[in-house]
Amino acid sequence: MLRGLLVLAPALVAGISFASTRYSFAEDIKLPATLTFTAYDTGTAGFNIAVGVGKMMKDKYGTDVRVLPAGNDVARLAPLRAKRAASSAMGSGTYFAQEGVFEFGSKEWGPQPLQTLLSTVDCNCASLGVAADTGVKELKDLKGKRVGFVVGSPALNQNSLAVLAFAGLTQKDVKAVEFASYGAMWKGLINNDVDAAFGTTITGPAKEAEASPRGLIWPPLPAKDKEGWARMQKVGSFFFPQAATCGAGISPQKPVELGNYPYPIFVAYASQPADQVYAVTKAMIVNYDAYKDSAPGAGGLAADRQTKNWVVPVHPGAVKALKEAGQWSDAQEAHNNQLIKRQEVLAAAWADYGKSNPASEDKAFLDGWMKARATALAKANMPNGFEE
Repeated sequence: MLRGLLVLAPALVAGISFASTRYSFAEDIKLPATLTFTAYDTGTAGFNIAVGVGKMMKDKYGTDVRVLPAGNDVARLAPLRAKRAASSAMGSGTYFAQEGVFEFGSKEWGPQPLQTLLSTVDCNCASLGVAADTGVKELKDLKGKRVGFVVGSPALNQNSLAVLAFAGLTQKDVKAVEFASYGAMWKGLINNDVDAAFGTTITGPAKEAEASPRGLIWPPLPAKDKEGWARMQKVGSFFFPQAATCGAGISPQKPVELGNYPYPIFVAYASQPADQVYAVTKAMIVNYDAYKDSAPGAGGLAADRQTKNWVVPVHPGAVKALKEAGQWSDAQEAHNNQLIKRQEVLAAAWADYGKSNPASEDKAFLDGWMKARATALAKANMPNGFEE
């Protein structure tokens, strides 16, 4: 189970030839002619926010930004790793990818040195949306109900399990229904193929579900339920209590106590040159007013609203931009350096494991890696974050 914290924010890794592109870092920010971002499916919060940022870059710098929709974390990161995308608008999957767990513990992946630019926490929250016609009022009522899971998306699935854990439920207590993508899962809820799906309250599919004949509710996660929150944070410690005041069926007049974490988190690989990341981050910071109202949740990208001291490091290029915005401290610097060291420990452990003649069968390979990972982190006096 997840015991570590979650992840944090933004980025970029280019699939275009950044090497030949000149950047300037004063008022005259220079961006390349084209950029590609990846995000969740069309209409989701992450996709809509990425489009809003892209429009700002087009309007201010003439940069054409293409946003590629992808149904799960693996599909979002693949173009980024292949340098065919400049940034990925991720969620908690950023942390799982860094740690090399779940789908990222396979031979094809391993620990990914992802680093962040900017992330958003706004008026929305993230939890299990439930079809209103099920009669479910509290999370415990989901026992025996159909809950959606997405193949290849450990973040979504682990988040769903964390919310279920709030009510003392596990995957065995519900009927798990697998879908190929996030969008397909929510279509399944509308089409009565599933009763509950994880997402942000402002995601487009949730609004479609709320307007459908089935309707949509968000069973609350009251902050005063300390035992429930303790169970939830054993599975997803990156969640924190927050009252949602925007989203499907939610308003400032009708808030719901739920849980949240930064999303979307724009991520890049550590190998991305600092000047490139700086240019994009700086553009997002100084032109915040141009896109903050472009999509629900975009307002949370403000430099002074960044989640501090999370479990994935901020890229040095983004650090420079945040320092210039007066939003960086010595304490954050020390914390960030420790996170970079953690990525180095994980990378070394993965390399050593690959040389140890590991089992070829997928499950045995993953089991062996998780043991090697735990040993390496313990030796470095770093928390595991996951039960072996």
